[in-house]
Order: sequence, then structure tokens, then C-alpha cells
Amino acid sequence: MVSTRLIEMNLPRFPLLGDDEMRALLQRAQNGDSEARDKLVNCNLKLVFNLVRRFQNRGYELEDLFQIGCIGLMKAIDKFDLHYDVRFSTYAVPMIVGEIRRFLRDDSPVKVSRSIKETAYRIQQARERLTGKLGREPAVGEVAAELGIPREEVVTALEAAQSPASIYETLHQDDGDPIFLLDQLRDREGGEAPWLDRIAVNQLLDTLPERDRKIITWRFFEDLTQADIARRLGLSQVQVSRLERQALQKLKELFAPREEAT
Repeated sequence: MVSTRLIEMNLPRFPLLGDDEMRALLQRAQNGDSEARDKLVNCNLKLVFNLVRRFQNRGYELEDLFQIGCIGLMKAIDKFDLHYDVRFSTYAVPMIVGEIRRFLRDDSPVKVSRSIKETAYRIQQARERLTGKLGREPAVGEVAAELGIPREEVVTALEAAQSPASIYETLHQDDGDPIFLLDQLRDREGGEAPWLDRIAVNQLLDTLPERDRKIITWRFFEDLTQADIARRLGLSQVQVSRLERQALQKLKELFAPREEAT
């Protein structure tokens, strides 16, 4: 299937470059030789494609991510330091992957604060520098030391930069039906996934005013009596009973359209 997609994208097939030829072309490209630059790009398209495959099933067309990966490749060509005692592909891989991840992060439905985005960007730059120096992916502690920030801050920024996975993401598929991420999730009691129902309930509860939400939570999730709740809120039991009925009615009205849609 992958080879078919590769053919469908009409990628030109160029031979792999030796290390000496690669460095000679990099030197020429960085000096403004457009032909050398084009040859470097073309001879590394297979590398970009193989890296893009890691990001399949993210809701984006493979061809679009391939274009983003090529931008990372061109940045690697421009920024590679020929004094590095490391192969160009070793340096280019994190640059290409980083460019794709930045695209996915910036286009993500999960909003991340500007400060965390800036930290994640600095971390990516530090990782690229350290990869060039070390000839390998740096550890979290090495990145933290390079930037002078706590390890926890590095981990937080990297986790925030990850794209959320869909519960319907395909984990495996052969000749039979696909296995989705949802199929592998279980609650602590080993059930099929009642946690998904709890998510829906929590979403409905969030639509209630704070006081009504507390009443429903205490009443039905913590098993408090109306009298107990009345004492907590400084209300009469009659008031709590009325508020409870109103909140339940609102939840019923909100839940009804969902049942009709299923």
C-alpha cells in the first residue's frame, strides 16, 4: 500500500548520495547553487516520505504532510553545518519531523498558551543544535541544561505540543476489520468503555450553573441526602428539592437530542 501511495505521488526516483557527494552538494547549495539544492531535495524525498508515514491517520492528507516535510528538508539543507561530524540524514530527520509536528500543533483543535508554544519552539531549536553536536537525539535532561530550564518544563511543553489522538484512530488492520484505539481502552473494572459515557455525563453537567452542578454531583455521585446538601449550601430542603428537579429536567432536555442523533 505504501509503495502504491509513493507511486501515486509521482515522486522522482533518484539514487542515494554518498556522504562525500552529499557534503559537496551541501557546500554548493549553501553558496547559492540552485541545481545542487534541487538535487539534494530530490535525492532525499524518500527520506521525507518515510518520516511522513509516522503521521498517518491524523486527519490530514499524506500529500499535504509531505509538502510540510519538504519544507523541513530545505531548512535542514540551509542550516546544516558542514563542520558537524555527523551524517546529513541524522541532522535532517529531527528537522523534518519537527516541521511536521509544528504544523500539527499549530493546526490542532487543542489550544496551547503562547508561552508554552514559545518554550516548545525553543526546545525544538535546542534539540536541533544538540543533535548536530552529539550526532543523536538529546535526552530531556540535556535539552533542559542547554536552555537552563527545569526538566519538568521541558516535558510539559513537549506534551502540550503533541497532537491529540482520535479514539477512532486505526491501530491495526489486515484482511479483517480495523482495530481502533477505542477497542483497546477499558475502565479499571475491565468494562467495555463506560468511561466514555462518564465523559458525556460530565459534558452535560458542565452546562449547568455551578450550584445546580454541585447539587447533582453531591446527590447522585456522592450519595448525599437533600438535607445534607441543604446544610452545605445554607438552603432549605425544599429549595434543594426544587433546584434538583429543575437541574434534572434541564439535563433530560439536553440529553434527548443526543439520543435522537444516535
